[in-house]
Amino acid sequence: MEISVISPIYGCRESIQELYEKVTFTLQKICSSYEIIFVNDNCPQNSWEVVSHIAKNDKNVKAIKLSRNFGQHYAITAGIDHCSGNYVVVMDCDLQDKPQEIEKLYKKALEGYDIVHGRRVQRQDSFFKSFSSKLFYKTLEYFTDTEHDYTIGNFGVYSKKVIEAIKGLKEKSRDFLLLVKIVGFKKTEIDVEHDARAYGESSYTLSKMINLAIDSIISHSNKPLKLIIQLGLLVSVLSFFVAVGLTIAHYTYGFSVEGWTSLMVSMFFLFGILFGILGTIGLYIGKIFDQVKNRPLYIVDEIIN
Repeated sequence: MEISVISPIYGCRESIQELYEKVTFTLQKICSSYEIIFVNDNCPQNSWEVVSHIAKNDKNVKAIKLSRNFGQHYAITAGIDHCSGNYVVVMDCDLQDKPQEIEKLYKKALEGYDIVHGRRVQRQDSFFKSFSSKLFYKTLEYFTDTEHDYTIGNFGVYSKKVIEAIKGLKEKSRDFLLLVKIVGFKKTEIDVEHDARAYGESSYTLSKMINLAIDSIISHSNKPLKLIIQLGLLVSVLSFFVAVGLTIAHYTYGFSVEGWTSLMVSMFFLFGILFGILGTIGLYIGKIFDQVKNRPLYIVDEIIN
């Protein structure tokens, strides 16, 4: 198998047939053996009906139905675990990633690159999606001490050894791009065209983006714990200097801090910091708890082909 194309399916039922036809047309031009893997992530629009119909009529299409909604990156993981291509293409199902760009990415990979990302120079997204995406990656950059380009998404070509390396990573928190960064290998980026969303709406709401950011940061960085230590030291140093200053003011000028208000404000301030620290530590403990349970990353309900 030369090329495997993996596309997680959630929403965008109307785009699936067109996606299949365009991907098939492109792959038939550039290689003789290929497979298209559609992973239905329990789509509420009953996209499985469309996906299963396509797979039953084309043996080059593998349809995987998950038992419930696990999330985009878990659906990608399911596709990776069931692919067999020398090169693997990961792309969304909404046709914003243009299937004809696969040829350009594949030819670049044949030059000796293990990872070829598609750089969406002119993203055709709404203001909210573009802004939230930039904010998401800037936050990741700060907390994980890595560089992230918001114009680069999952769309790209990955060699078999990259995919095999990713299969060996068993983190319960999955972010495909971060996993690609972890495994390394020779990589590059090329410009690709990006289309406006023609079907459906993005399932990534602001709350989901925030949760994904927190999940990714806690799973891939201990920087929040270091910041907590620095904050604790800063508060302690400031408290010491304030105490020294008040003592000097009391004996020199007869000044003293009186009243219930100042006491309560300082108490609430410190308790707020303490609860924030305990919450952050609790998130890390929760991640450890999820990992040691060793539950499967996803559960497959049905596979065709």
